[in-house]
Order: sequence, then C-alpha cells, then structure tokens
Amino acid sequence: MFQRLVSHNDDLRLLVEKGYAVAFDNNCLVVRDIPYLDNQRRLQTGAIVSKLVFIDENRVTQDDHQIYFAGSVPHNLDGMPIPNLAGGPISLQLGEASKDVVVERSFSNKPRIDGRFADFFDKIESYVGILSGPAMELFDVNPYTFRIVEHVETDSVFKLNDTLTSKAEITDLSAKFKDDIVAVIGLGGTGGYVLDFLAKTPVREIRTFDLDRFYVHNAFRSPGMLQLGELGKHKTEVYAARYENFRTGVTAEAKFIDATSSADLAGVTFAFVCVDKGSSRAGIFDLLISMHIPFIDVGMGLKRKNGALNGLLRTTYYSADDGQNMRDKGYAELSDGPENLYRSNVQIGELNALNASLAIIRFKQLRGFYLEEENPQHHFLFEISDLKIVGASSNED
Repeated sequence: MFQRLVSHNDDLRLLVEKGYAVAFDNNCLVVRDIPYLDNQRRLQTGAIVSKLVFIDENRVTQDDHQIYFAGSVPHNLDGMPIPNLAGGPISLQLGEASKDVVVERSFSNKPRIDGRFADFFDKIESYVGILSGPAMELFDVNPYTFRIVEHVETDSVFKLNDTLTSKAEITDLSAKFKDDIVAVIGLGGTGGYVLDFLAKTPVREIRTFDLDRFYVHNAFRSPGMLQLGELGKHKTEVYAARYENFRTGVTAEAKFIDATSSADLAGVTFAFVCVDKGSSRAGIFDLLISMHIPFIDVGMGLKRKNGALNGLLRTTYYSADDGQNMRDKGYAELSDGPENLYRSNVQIGELNALNASLAIIRFKQLRGFYLEEENPQHHFLFEISDLKIVGASSNED
C-alpha cells in the first residue's frame, strides 16, 4: 500500500520526500516522530494520524481538517498548553503494525482562509508547525527522520479499502468476523439480500448453495443491477460474479443442501437457511443440528386482508447447543403445505430485504458487533400491518 499511495498522490509523496516518518494503517495516514513539549517543557515524541478517504483504488483525499494525536497535551515554551486546538480526548483503533501509536486525543485547527487544507502535505505542515514549533525551537529537533514503517496488509477479504469501517472507527468490532465461514443456503429473495449484506461484512468465507436458475421474476427481488446475460444462469453463478470485483472468499455451488451434504458444510461456523419449502428445511435443520453449526432460519407468510397484503416475517436463531430444542418448538414449517400467495405471484423485494436485515443484525449481535440484552430473544416475528416486532427467548414457548 505504501508505494501505491505515494506514487499516485503527490501530497503524500511530498511528505515522504521532505523526511516525515510516513506510514499507512487501517486507512489512515500515520506520521510518527513528531516532537513536542509536555507540561514540564520536556521533549516528547508523538504521532499524527489522519483518516484517508479513498477516491478510487489509488487516490486519496482528506476526511476533514481535524487530526488525531498519539501523545499527551502539547505545551508552549511558557509551559502553557498550546491554544486554539479544539477537540478533546478520544481513542482510535489502528492495526497491529501501529500498535506503538496510541491515539489519545483529537485536534481541530481550521485554516484561516477557507477552513480547509489544500491537501495532506498542507495539513501536516500546518499541524507540525503548531505542535512541534516550541520543541523545535527549544531543543533544535525536527520531525524529518525519513523513517518509513511499511505494513503490507495480506489478510483483507476486500479488494477495495474498507474506508467505511475506518471512517466510523469500528475496526475493532469488524475484526470479530475475521474467522467466520458462513453458509447461505438458498439464494431466493431473502437469501440474495443476506448474501449482499454478508459480502460487505469481513467474514473470511461465504459459501452459497442453490440449484435454481435466475429468471426475470428473481430480478424484482434481488439486490444489485440486472445484467440481461444473467437470465437463465444458475443463481450461484450470477451472485458469485456480482461480488468477484468486490471481495474474495465467495464460493458458489449449484446444488441443494440436504442430510447428505456434511462435506459441503465442513468448517462452517454459521449458516443462514433461506428456503421456502418445508421438507427441504427439515433436512437442512437435521444436518446443521447434527454438525453443531449455529444458524438462522428466515420465513415469510403473506395474505390479502381488506384489499391489501398483510403477513409476518420470521427470523429464528438455532444455537449450536440448543438447536434441537428450538426445532421442537415448531417455529418453522418442516413439511410442504399449500402454496401461499407470496410463493405464487407476488414479488416483494423490500420485505425480502427487511427479513435479511433482521437476520444479519441478529448474527452480528451474536458476534458482539451489536449490543445484545442479557436474556436475548431467539425468535422474532415482524407484522406488516402494525410494523411491530415481537420475540421469544429459547426458554419460552
């Protein structure tokens, strides 16, 4: 990343050429070896951190005029804190390559002319003048050490830089998914959206399974842009192609999963069951429970009422230890009943997306990404008419 960014961004190249100790980590510019004075006018060394906003794969721009600082409060020659540095205490999670850089505070000092720095070179030069000026005068030091800490990131599943995660400062939370191998069984309306949300989550691997082909009606309840050449292909082929430029680790098998498919799920840490046939669901449940794989099953039932559609969306979690107990409660259809209206002729993408969203949110709760109550609910029903969600925990009927 270092050579790529420096060669495509003149402002970053100028920082390196001047001698700043430049590094890049977690989609941030890190400038080490910044001298400053503490409250006893002793010489200290800190680091400036500034977020990178990627324009494309190679070019970056600033997030805003603020910076983060690893170090204590910088002081002037008179022993007083340097004025006009708004901001305050804050923490920012960086990667393993920058474990020596512990961000403790942020600073905000807008340029007087238009309130925005021209580029990163302008920004770093301005803040160094403010933070390091007193130390440079008192101790005859400077930040131009020509030190480079280059970190080659090799374990990201994304082919683009995940600036959303770094911008939101939730890198430590996203890291909770790094060892997950997730199966998506069924790529119909809800399954397609589950895959779409998962593809943007840094799970290590996503295995998709569906034997059906992608037809026109599927295009009305699937995420992404339709390419006419997709029609008639297997759903697994269509979806795998949609994400191949975005991330690695998405595999596709045009097949049904049943009780004989243990080899396909070897190593899987979590599964989403997105099928609408009860008999198929029963075989999948038996396999997942026997393999102690936790999973979430989704379902939907709609009917006409007073001239409009109403119904329920269901999201049910089956843990590795309590899956059989949840299965016995009968929350999900495990046999084939009469075709309902949704299965015959209604295309409802927003309900598929909502059902998938509830399933993904529950999965992320289980991984500690979202907050979960002490007595979590494992079974959720969302009714369309009143937009309410009711739930039950695993020890409730």
